[in-house]
Amino acid sequence: MGMGLRNGFLLILSCVVTLSLSVLGRPATFLEDFRITWSDSHIRQIDGGRAIQLVLDQNSGCGFASKRQYLFGRVSMKIKLIPGDSAGTVTAFYMNSDTDAVRDELDFEFLGNRTGQPYTVQTNIYAHGKGDREQRVNLWFDPAADFHTYSIMWNHHQIVFYIDEVPIRPMGVYSTLWEADDWATRGGLEKIDWTKAPFLAYYKDFDIEGCPVPGPVNCATNSRNWWEGTAYQALNAMEAKRYRWVRMNHVIYDYCTDKSRYPVTPPECMSII
Repeated sequence: MGMGLRNGFLLILSCVVTLSLSVLGRPATFLEDFRITWSDSHIRQIDGGRAIQLVLDQNSGCGFASKRQYLFGRVSMKIKLIPGDSAGTVTAFYMNSDTDAVRDELDFEFLGNRTGQPYTVQTNIYAHGKGDREQRVNLWFDPAADFHTYSIMWNHHQIVFYIDEVPIRPMGVYSTLWEADDWATRGGLEKIDWTKAPFLAYYKDFDIEGCPVPGPVNCATNSRNWWEGTAYQALNAMEAKRYRWVRMNHVIYDYCTDKSRYPVTPPECMSII
């Protein structure tokens, strides 16, 4: 595909989440498919390990990652974000190549805010070690009031970020929650109010459908994988309509139109509807 994302990706989650796990349609416990990456004292297994709670407080954040990498497919989960005053925090759900040399990454980053202000989701993509491809969308619902489904679809033809089946970013899994009050809210003007800690977000119905690495050698090139089908090679008419609605009403920043940073429009932006 155009951006050249060919690495297998780890899905990584961290800090302040409760996550119900299901991989490839089967019930999964935390230790079957994940490993703790930092601060195990802030990770709590619930319901026999079928759910996870991660905690962010003034002492630490935390994180865990999938034991395997995946090449092409779809990853999705239901997330319920931090309620109330969450300024300065970032809850993230992303896929990372986990390589020392060249970094490939697909990011959902939920930027906390002051009570009553809209939540902003930032998406970003790193390809061949280069990022700076941010887009920001103000969510059209309260993501702390209930669970919503966030998905990344990645095949040979396109990458699409979805919220509740609404495409917010088509282009031609790590997850984290951490302190980022030097930039996350109003460019760093709003700092974390630690009197509101601990901050808690919740994840459930975690699902990976893709080619595990290592795995069958022909999986990534198999055109019969469902995510490579004709229906997933471009947005359908309804998805295109929903995407245009997001762009017209909820996109608040798009690197593709930032002429101060990119006087020449980046080539991957030319496919945007």
